[in-house]
Amino acid sequence: MKFDKPVIGGPCWTELGTSDLEGAKGFYAELFGWRPETDPRQEAGGYTVAHLGDAAVAALTPLYQESQPVAWNVSFAVTDADDAARRVEEAGGTVILGPMDVFDVGRFAVALDPTGAAFQLWQARAFPGAGLFNAPGTLGWVELATRDTDRARDFYTTVFGWSVNASEWYTQWGIGGEDFGGMADMGDRFPPEVSPHWLPYFAVDDVDATAEVAQQAGGAVVMPPTSVPDGPRIAVLRDPQGAAFGVHKADEEG
Repeated sequence: MKFDKPVIGGPCWTELGTSDLEGAKGFYAELFGWRPETDPRQEAGGYTVAHLGDAAVAALTPLYQESQPVAWNVSFAVTDADDAARRVEEAGGTVILGPMDVFDVGRFAVALDPTGAAFQLWQARAFPGAGLFNAPGTLGWVELATRDTDRARDFYTTVFGWSVNASEWYTQWGIGGEDFGGMADMGDRFPPEVSPHWLPYFAVDDVDATAEVAQQAGGAVVMPPTSVPDGPRIAVLRDPQGAAFGVHKADEEG
């Protein structure tokens, strides 16, 4: 992802819903150097924004519903959440929450694509999204894992107007000539009980060292550090509460 600020149609924010907010704060602070700040207002429900320096880079939240899984979620920037929600439903997706206002910071909705992957729509007001991308410890890529790549491609290009750069084994999503994410066929690499999902990848200076720190801090390595042909070095990790996320080697200029 080459963006250095939120772009309409692109990923603008990522949130972790976790069963142990304090444990997650400690884990990601050790892993990425994040500084968590929890909104003290009761109506904020424990919403915690992680910072690097002065930049907001991600959020950590308690689980708000019994059915909510421990997982990372990806938000995409839209100019009008209500209009985007209508486009989601017209394209075969399902809006499961909202659209609704979040104080004065924005308006959001939670949706499922036709293959079952959850994502969020974010209409910015006071809060545009992450203040830093692609630097170590910040969002650098998002990946959809699905069992129906054709249907997913049709859905997301219809809803967001993304460009598609497809090879034999991988599809990349883009906006304005800049790729920001990809799509992988789950195939038989995932157990049947694992639902389609969006996975955020965070940039790091050293993928191997980050994987070691994650294990020492109580997490696990799902996919060991691997060098992608003509691409970066990557790994998929799991935090102590069970949420999966990816890491990739930050661009040298990032």
